[in-house]
Amino acid sequence: MKSRELALHKASFKLNERLGRRWSAYVKYRHMYLLVLPGFLFFVIFKLVPMWGLLIAFKDYNPVVGFAQSQWVGLQYFAEMFADEHFYIMLRNTLLINIFGLVFFFPLPILLSVMLNEVRHEAFKRINQSLVYMPHFLSWVVIASLTFFMLSVDVGLVNKIVRTMGLEPYSFMNDSRLFWGLLTVQGIWKDTGWGTIIFLAAIAGVNPERYEAAVVDGASRFRQIWHVTLPAIRPTIVVLLILRLGHMTDVNFEQVLLMMNPLVRNVADVFDTYVYNNGILRGMYSIGVTVGFFKGFVGLALVMTSNYIVKKMGHEGIY
Repeated sequence: MKSRELALHKASFKLNERLGRRWSAYVKYRHMYLLVLPGFLFFVIFKLVPMWGLLIAFKDYNPVVGFAQSQWVGLQYFAEMFADEHFYIMLRNTLLINIFGLVFFFPLPILLSVMLNEVRHEAFKRINQSLVYMPHFLSWVVIASLTFFMLSVDVGLVNKIVRTMGLEPYSFMNDSRLFWGLLTVQGIWKDTGWGTIIFLAAIAGVNPERYEAAVVDGASRFRQIWHVTLPAIRPTIVVLLILRLGHMTDVNFEQVLLMMNPLVRNVADVFDTYVYNNGILRGMYSIGVTVGFFKGFVGLALVMTSNYIVKKMGHEGIY
């Protein structure tokens, strides 16, 4: 009994000692924890607490009787979703829009950040950085309006030039074959500059001695970029790529909604527009939550899979 009491006493003493050290660390770094607190509360209140609403996907939710009184239906809405032929059209559109962005948009901030880093005139560099950041602060309403004034049949600048050349105007915005390309070009123009911020910060952290060693070895500027800059920012590229893959079932809802019209609906209807039309406008809340649940599950699976593959290739993942 005495040995047992002694062991319990030692365990209690170690626990108190560990808690004391932890509390001392909290007190020592209290200002840093206070800086983190708003972000932590934001995620708890707006990300974790609302997750109980996922249960609506398993209920025939009726806002009149409330959540507790709504009838459980199990996986009924999931079965209906997968049985609907329109689901696979939405899945195709969502994935292809994101694949277009991944192939054509994702590499451009990397390329632009490397180009900006090579500019030696500081004033010119700052001016260019400010110019490429500016489109990010424009709303999708403004960008959709600019697209209309550039490409519409009646008032579009491009079609006015086409008319002056004696050719027939073309309805760019009503051609379903061009829709995904238009979305990609809009995204490139709006967010390429903004995407350089993280990569420029990563490049700024590269040890200058690496460039000096490369110069001593006779490396040209291109060789310095290829053998020093890009390998140094590779971890940042990998992390952002994994996070981007986690959003393969998400699109810019406002962008798609503003660019959609009846002639391109077959290539423009995505999960977000489906949730908006059915879950919000028609009051089919359970269907909307079911689609959102599916999107979140696919995103989580893609993040975990891509992170596993990246770590198997010898890189550092996100966890």
